[in-house]
Amino acid sequence: MIKLSKNVLLVSTSSSEMNGHPTGLWLEELAEPFHIFKENGLNVQIVSIKGGTVPIDKNSIPEGVPAQYQDVYELLQDTKALTDVNPAEYDGIFFAGGHGPMIDFASNQLVADAILAISDKNGAVGAVCHGVSAFVDVKDHDGKLFIDGKKITGFTNEEEDAVQLTSKVPFLLETKLREQGAAFEKGDAFAPFAVVDGQIITGQNPGSSAETARLFVKTIA
Repeated sequence: MIKLSKNVLLVSTSSSEMNGHPTGLWLEELAEPFHIFKENGLNVQIVSIKGGTVPIDKNSIPEGVPAQYQDVYELLQDTKALTDVNPAEYDGIFFAGGHGPMIDFASNQLVADAILAISDKNGAVGAVCHGVSAFVDVKDHDGKLFIDGKKITGFTNEEEDAVQLTSKVPFLLETKLREQGAAFEKGDAFAPFAVVDGQIITGQNPGSSAETARLFVKTIA
């Protein structure tokens, strides 16, 4: 097993609703990467957009918090805000999903600055499912859209339709990523699928969380 002594920011949403629909973090999409990162010796700092208690989408824990995620759940009760850390001091950043990120990751200059701070030092930038909305409207120092020409995946229009939230999301993630120049790739609906393009690692859906995290570990090594 790879043992790494590198520092990673693991970012969660702070948004608990989306156009009147209760939402938040999809717990698996933060808990699985957290465990995989720790198992590989990474130093992990969990942060959220606003800090404090992270709202968790109840649909991600229909029978309550699973025993294997209890440790992460407890850490989510009191998180630092993204503004409380200096992303430039980290070797990688990973954005967890849930529908909350569609509200507070996308078009957020604070998020964009964090991505660029990591990218500037050739660090690993990862995201899974709706966490990929972190890339929306991010521009590099030359004013070019960050994901233009990059291989990217994320929650697909087909999957959004299947969970019946097409009318609630502020935009369709797949459509938006394509509009911003991404070379969008996808696998079967709800099946694990992840893509690596240089230092950018993205996963399609909740079931892709572990695979995306493992690819992130390989990339940051």
